[in-house]
Amino acid sequence: MPSNIVLVTGVSGELGGRLLSRLGACPGLDRIVGVDISPPSRGVLRQLGRLSRVEFVRADIRNPLLAKIMTSAKVDTVVHVGPLCHPAGYGERADVKEANVIGTMRLLAACQNSPYVRKLVVASTTAVYGASSRSQAVFTEDAELIPAVASGYSKDAVELEGYVRGFARRRPDVGVTTLRFADIVAGDLDTVFSRYFSLPLVPTVLGFDARLQFLHAEDALTMLEQATTEEKPGVFNVAGDGVLTLSQAIRRAGRIALPVPRPVMTPVGKVLRGAHAVNVSADLVRLLNFGRVVDTTRLVREFGYSPRWTTRQAFDEAVRTATSWRGRLRR
Repeated sequence: MPSNIVLVTGVSGELGGRLLSRLGACPGLDRIVGVDISPPSRGVLRQLGRLSRVEFVRADIRNPLLAKIMTSAKVDTVVHVGPLCHPAGYGERADVKEANVIGTMRLLAACQNSPYVRKLVVASTTAVYGASSRSQAVFTEDAELIPAVASGYSKDAVELEGYVRGFARRRPDVGVTTLRFADIVAGDLDTVFSRYFSLPLVPTVLGFDARLQFLHAEDALTMLEQATTEEKPGVFNVAGDGVLTLSQAIRRAGRIALPVPRPVMTPVGKVLRGAHAVNVSADLVRLLNFGRVVDTTRLVREFGYSPRWTTRQAFDEAVRTATSWRGRLRR
């Protein structure tokens, strides 16, 4: 049975805003409500003006008003796209944690108390597996969730998923889909990696060449749309097939690597954050050290979807079509 009334969080973000427009074109949906503390981009708003079934409500998911919005609209499906893994630019750590973790807690409380909600879709991240010298070569969905650092975005994601599992136990009547996305790339997306790979000299950790996976934004949107309109409960890793090493990615982006000793990455990251160039967080440094690769067998077998772009194709396409990356990239 298709969903009828959908609430999408985080619509001021690139992914959430695009999903809002995309769902507005789905014939099986009666109404789509997007919520965030800021409106979507101008381009998305122009598209929404032509979609009568879609509306934007300025609201903070940490506010009790959200529960009233959900009940009055009789929302039956909630798509939580708000959480971030690696914010692209500078941001206060406390603000990001409150939006990710506290916001999710309040949203789940509203879902739990709603008599109408029957489906929850959560956009999570493969960062929940962490990155270290003891990491598995390839992570499956059953692997232990170990954040890369004691306090960071991966830690937030692990906490977030813990709250989602608790909600699923309390409301077994609600179908829960958790999508663990690899780092999403596209030429017109402002992400931590689009900024990182557009630096004239790309700092890397001396002696390390991490294996990376990427996911094209269109594949991420297709996954979210299918999870919303179809019955696809479960936890799924989502990444393009194959891997790129960090050195390969830098060369394909037409950039020059600048290897530095690991202790030097911290002050380098502070300089880049201070210049509002890219947020080189402790999580990102660990990923650049050790990399992370996930298995997508369950995605293909149970969800029934295989990403259209491989990791290499997604990265190359992002480089080729780059329009908003700082400094146009060239292969």
